[in-house]
Amino acid sequence: MEINKAELASAAAATSSGSATQDLRGAEILVKALQAEGVKYIWGYPGGAVLHIYDAFYKQDTIQHVLVRHEQAAVHAADGYARATGEVGVSLVTSGPGLTNAVTGIATAYMDSIPMVIISGQVPTAAIGLDAFQECDTVGITRPIVKHNFLVKDVRDMAMVMKKAFHIARTGRPGPVVVDIPKDVSFNKTAYAGYPESVEMRSYNPVRKGHGGQIRKALQLLLSAKRPYIYTGGGVLLGNAVQELRTLVDLLGYPVTNTLMGLGAYPASDKKFLGMLGMHGTIEANNAMQNCDVLLAVGARFDDRVIGNPKHFASVDRKIIHIDIDPSSISKRVKVDVPIVGDVKDVLTELINMVRETPTRVEPAALASWWETIEGWRSKDCLKYDRGNQDVIKPQYVVETLWNMTKDADAYVTSDVGQHQMWAAQYYRFDEPRRWINSGGLGTMGVGIPYAMGIKLARPESEVFCVTGEGSVQMCIQELSTCLQYNTPIKIMALNNRYLGMVRQWQEIDYEGRYSHSYMDALPNFVKLAEAYGHVGMLIERPQDVEPALREARKLKDRTVFMDFRTDPTENVFPMVKAGKGITEMLLGSEDL
Repeated sequence: MEINKAELASAAAATSSGSATQDLRGAEILVKALQAEGVKYIWGYPGGAVLHIYDAFYKQDTIQHVLVRHEQAAVHAADGYARATGEVGVSLVTSGPGLTNAVTGIATAYMDSIPMVIISGQVPTAAIGLDAFQECDTVGITRPIVKHNFLVKDVRDMAMVMKKAFHIARTGRPGPVVVDIPKDVSFNKTAYAGYPESVEMRSYNPVRKGHGGQIRKALQLLLSAKRPYIYTGGGVLLGNAVQELRTLVDLLGYPVTNTLMGLGAYPASDKKFLGMLGMHGTIEANNAMQNCDVLLAVGARFDDRVIGNPKHFASVDRKIIHIDIDPSSISKRVKVDVPIVGDVKDVLTELINMVRETPTRVEPAALASWWETIEGWRSKDCLKYDRGNQDVIKPQYVVETLWNMTKDADAYVTSDVGQHQMWAAQYYRFDEPRRWINSGGLGTMGVGIPYAMGIKLARPESEVFCVTGEGSVQMCIQELSTCLQYNTPIKIMALNNRYLGMVRQWQEIDYEGRYSHSYMDALPNFVKLAEAYGHVGMLIERPQDVEPALREARKLKDRTVFMDFRTDPTENVFPMVKAGKGITEMLLGSEDL
């Protein structure tokens, strides 16, 4: 059966009734479902349980399949694509180890609420539970790390299951959905009349519209505040509410902060932005969080890396308004005064209309005094570092140089996890949403290259930089092969300090310098490794060579470039809030140790 571009429109338009039926295999229905959902790319790795599905892919030409080198990277790449575009990312893995290799990617997406559909193969239905070759309990294994999962037991259910999977993944609080397909189900035939046009699920009806009375209460609190503060997270980006947030902040003139996952929601170049808050946040962002009298939290969850010790946070009396699509996130870690369950875009739109309709505004003198206090904190310049050092490359300088060179360019930045991630968040000042792609909740090493690959396919004309470390980058470094095969010329910036940097930092501060297994003393020659994969490798060892190397890499638009920056191995990420401390109990530098 050929599934080509000419059939794509009919696949999307067909309904389950009124269309001519045809007998199709489960795998063919799956492909038609993906076409109807507008899927352009799928990242995967074949195996026995999914060969019928791969055969169906062979007979179509509207969806590009990207063959990764490891299933974890398949999910990460689809995840990066979803984060950058807002569309549902899709990946395909086989049964058993194919699925278990994908678990880290699924959990990463789940923790950050990323819309994804992961299709997994399963042994034939008759063999399930008999310890068949490459069998595992996919539904059981993934249940704690998905928004929902399905085991398709009958080919007649395939189209509706896929419709439900995409609906669940992209609505409400987004998240990954796993669809497990036994091999016989993908092979069996059934009458197919078209992809369902709509779906109704009695047990799943996420609330979109916020309660009007609660929004009015929020308005009264916001306009009576003397020290107001707006705290926003990844939910603003996921809910496509960036313009609404910016409008509200500019209407009120209040200070605003973003979490690690929310960077770019409000322009970092605007004076009302106090920087990222939390464990490695700025003095002004953290002190404002602790000392405000009215806090508006939007699409954020008061997690441990943001508020530190909950008892310390609760020691100051303040009124808290919390807007979130997910009712289970409200008052989960911090008791709030005005809960508003609803889509952040809709709720902010209603709040903006109410602000515009009322002549009341916050007392100018009180707001001016609050801003004066904030500017006092900001004057401490907590992100200063030794910019004049000519002996060793400071990692902050590499990120800052990248930002200066690309701040007016169409650029995306991915990162792995560790010190380099925090430096990228601190020193690359994101003005636009969905440009900063990193693993927040799970903190997964190895995501950087796959994220960058996924983004580059989605945005081929954009520049895509992966800021990584010599530890993280080796976890999915085999994907350099995928970059070559699918022509995704990304720029990899390894801040190579020869340590597992964040582990070393904690060992220095909390374990009296006992560096247990955090030193990397058998590193590869990254330049030769990049060249072996068919790419360009660069070794940069002097501060004065940082900018020329980046310029040269950017000129090589059609090549993947691996830049090995040998950075200061003693540099730590500051400010820092130690575990168990309050967010205002910050270490600002080595003098505080």
